[in-house]
Order: sequence, then structure tokens, then C-alpha cells
Amino acid sequence: MTDVVVPTFDALMNPLIQALKQLSGSGTIEEIDRKVAEIANLSDAQLEILHDPEKSSQTEVEYRLAWARTYLKKYGVLENSSRGVWALTPKGLQLDRVDPQTIKRYVHDMNRQARTTTERAQRSVTAAELTWRDELLATLLDMDPAAFERLVQRLLREAGFIQVEVTGRSGDGGIDGKGIMRLGGLLSFHVLFQCKRYRGSVSANQVRDFRGAMVGRADKGLLITTGNFTRDAMQEATRDGADPIDLVDGDKLLDLLHDFGLGVETKRIEVEQITIDHDWFQTL
Repeated sequence: MTDVVVPTFDALMNPLIQALKQLSGSGTIEEIDRKVAEIANLSDAQLEILHDPEKSSQTEVEYRLAWARTYLKKYGVLENSSRGVWALTPKGLQLDRVDPQTIKRYVHDMNRQARTTTERAQRSVTAAELTWRDELLATLLDMDPAAFERLVQRLLREAGFIQVEVTGRSGDGGIDGKGIMRLGGLLSFHVLFQCKRYRGSVSANQVRDFRGAMVGRADKGLLITTGNFTRDAMQEATRDGADPIDLVDGDKLLDLLHDFGLGVETKRIEVEQITIDHDWFQTL
């Protein structure tokens, strides 16, 4: 038995254009597919082959015609409406035939440029994000120490803590405040927190000093800094047999302020621009 061969998607481009011309320049997908099958003299055997029998009932011809429409649209020969009607553009109406290889090269170059543009846009978004993060960090570092402690107090309240108090008493081992974290209305944890507002790294010794100050006074400790933590500090915070201390570094702090909208406002701006294509009406 001879295998049935279906024309490639690029081989269907010109029959597709001819089909639309015979349909007065526009048609539904069903109308176009039927007319292409007639023009290309496709057999029942060719039309009955399914693209992926296990996933859909779409035929291979329908699948390849969809790709042909996509390429011709990117080349500017076709356009389509939201209702699934495809039509020849003014450029398409002036053409009797196209060179499929030229269209394929054009679309491949377009896709490559689009990927490059997307990568540039992603880099721009990253740069913009760094800009607001840098600005926010500089603002935090410029705050009065007492104001920064009140900011942390507000942040903890927003995060679900209750009875949050700022103590900040000298000689209190660096304890800046306390609060209660309630989980699901059933469990409560008494937490002591310490704020370190600087660019440097918090060391393991500083974590140990904080733990020493909180022994017997709370279930957990929370150490918040605008800087970061050394690897030894992170290991010390989770050391077996010692009171647990959760760490919030500068990056996490900026994320939390952003997520809770504390001093950070995010606006999404959408612009709709409508233009009338006078030439399009003239081509009908």
C-alpha cells in the first residue's frame, strides 16, 4: 500500500491565496479549507488523515493550512478578525502568487528579531526593577532608626502578627521589639525581633548575640536587615539544639514592602489607541 502524502504548509500557500480570491477576498476557515481542497485537488484519503488522532480530530490538511495562514499573515498578505474570518489585505489583493521560500525566510527573520526584542524588553524590565529597588533601599538606609523600627512594626502587623511592640531599650541585648504570630487561630508563637539597618553583612556572632538576648523570653527570633547574612550566620540561625531564628535580608524586605504596599505604589497603565485605515476601505 502506498503512503498518502499531504502537501507541505508552504505548498498550500498559493492555493490558499487563490481560494480567497475565488471567495471574493474573504472567508471563514471552513470555506477556505474546502476551496483549497478543491483547487489543490486533494483526495479523500489526504483529507481524512488526522494530525494527532490521540489528541484531536483536526486533520493534517487543516493543521498545515493553519500554519500557511499564519505565515501569510505575518508576511502581510492575510488578516483575520476576532470572529474567525480571514481576508486578503490590500497587499494580498495585488498578488496572484507568492514565493513560499521568500515568505519562510521573512517570517523566520521576523521571529528571530522578535526574540531579540523580547530579550531586550526583559532586560529593560529588570533594569526598571533594579531602579525602584535601589531607590527603596536608599530610602530605608536614610530613615531615622526609630522610624525604621516603626516600619518593621507595621510590616509585622500586615504579615499577621498581633500585639507588636517596639521596645528598643538600651542594654536589652539588641532586642528591638516583640510580637505574637498566630497561625490559623490555633497556635501562637511569641517572637522577638531585631532590626539592623545597614548595607553590611550580619555575622554569625551577631546571630549568636541576638539568640543569647532572647533565651527564655520567646519561642522564636526574627532578625531583619537591609543588608545580607553571611553563610555562617545562616547556618547559625538554624543550628540544631538552638532557639530558631528566622532571617529577613534586604532583598526579602524590599519584596515584603512591595507586596504589602508599604510606601511602594504599583500602577498598571494601559493605553488603547484606535486608528482608521482609510486605504483598507478603498480596497473592498
